Amino acid sequence: MALIVQKYGGSSVGSLDRIHQVADKIIQAKEAGHDVVVVVSAMYGETDRLIRLANALTQQPEAREFDMLIATGEQVSMALLSMALNAKQCAARSFTGHQVGIHTDGVHTNARILEVKTDIIQRELNKGNVVIVAGFQGVNAHGDITTLGRGGSDTTAVAIATAVKAHECQIYTDVAGVYTTDPHLVPEASLLPQISFEEMLEMASLGAKVLQMRSVELASKYNMPIRVLSSFADGPGTLVTFEDKIMVKRLVSGIAFSREEAILSLSGIPPHLGMEGRILSKIGDMHIEIDMIAQNMTGEDAVDFTFTVSRREFTKALKAVEELAEELHATSIKTNSKVAKISLVGIGMRSHTGVASTMFKALGDAGINIQMITTSEIKISVVIDEIHLETGVRAIHRAFELDKLPASSEQLFIE
Repeated sequence: MALIVQKYGGSSVGSLDRIHQVADKIIQAKEAGHDVVVVVSAMYGETDRLIRLANALTQQPEAREFDMLIATGEQVSMALLSMALNAKQCAARSFTGHQVGIHTDGVHTNARILEVKTDIIQRELNKGNVVIVAGFQGVNAHGDITTLGRGGSDTTAVAIATAVKAHECQIYTDVAGVYTTDPHLVPEASLLPQISFEEMLEMASLGAKVLQMRSVELASKYNMPIRVLSSFADGPGTLVTFEDKIMVKRLVSGIAFSREEAILSLSGIPPHLGMEGRILSKIGDMHIEIDMIAQNMTGEDAVDFTFTVSRREFTKALKAVEELAEELHATSIKTNSKVAKISLVGIGMRSHTGVASTMFKALGDAGINIQMITTSEIKISVVIDEIHLETGVRAIHRAFELDKLPASSEQLFIE
């Protein structure tokens, strides 16, 4: 008998029919002899509805009350799922994050989990009950409800799985697993049977929306296997695990992309020591996160400093750049708020050459100009005009033949 933690996202519990389907999946796991803890998100669209209600009252809702409001969506899901299971003669009990003992720091709307108590979960499991926990939420030291940010139910599930020493954490979504890229954009994208924590962390940080980045960090830290599965179809899904457990090694595992990018550049800055730190300090003081950075000499007495930020931060970043331009005596400011980032990820890059040249040639052959480049041990990212994003992703996908990846010869799914 294995103890498994299952997480069901908003689309999985988006209607009463789907809640019934989820209940049937849980019953199948129980009938196979497993103990089951379930984490649920709010029903599809519910959190957005609650946010709209808050914003209709005030554009700046008080953070504590905002968390009190948006945490209720998961409470509805957990209670309905528990009702469905009990109606099918499968004993279940539902709990909020507060009730079950998920303790967080004090940061409202983006809290981090500090501790998960296991007493209540273990007590209910010992009774033979399915334990259902509201995801996305916890409680701080003052007894206030906190929420974990978008996708926070993934982190709830991994944190609980780690605390109870589960065999596996299963994340049920509306897709069959992790693909080489978004199958909505590239229909021929391949389903990955396995992917390393390191690759999945890069993919999540670069725009892939399958798993929340914090959940992958936590799973990697505590060696908790994650399996991404579909709520709507049977299949082995994708196992997220350590690199040394990957059975089929690949040069490239996937392509992540983000449409929400903007470029800002200070041109013609007279060079002087400490200039870069001054720029980054100014941006950092405004709580703006910089992604890519490029600097080049444009002459003996001039420097261009270019960086990218999230598009939602563009207006705020531009204000900082305008102030910096005056302080540093830059000759001009250049911006482009309609760019996108494409990133190629793969642990095979560590030991193989030619990946960058293949990627750049594919984009060049497609007539796409590269504006910025950054690399790491297992990642290459480029910034291009947003209008060319879909063409660029497809061109790179074809160049690396990611539609022809070999499948794993062994399935590790818990039967």
